[in-house]
Amino acid sequence: VQLQASGGGLVQTGGSLRLNCAASGRSFSIDNMGWFRQAPGKEREFVAFITWNGDATNYEDSVKGRFTISRDNGGNTVSLQMNTLKPEDTAVYYCAAGGYYSGHYYPKYWGQGTQVTVSS
Repeated sequence: VQLQASGGGLVQTGGSLRLNCAASGRSFSIDNMGWFRQAPGKEREFVAFITWNGDATNYEDSVKGRFTISRDNGGNTVSLQMNTLKPEDTAVYYCAAGGYYSGHYYPKYWGQGTQVTVSS
């Protein structure tokens, strides 16, 4: 099982980026999926979650209204549209899949990270 994240980069404050994560090795069409991030010197934190059928999402408070998670089960992908980016969004972003949500998201699979840097 592999989760390949892409779309990171350098953007100015207020800009936008779209992260994509392609899953391979098996179908994730019946799995929850999500995104986490880890800033330098900080622990990895939850960013966004989407249920297997896309009927429910959840976001970390600081990204609500700015980030949108979506998925394409036919393409076995999950995306994170990030708008109105702030310097504090700078982090390595990781996609995740499988597992369960119980107050927090506990994924089973992790992808490699993609760097997002927001300049002030």
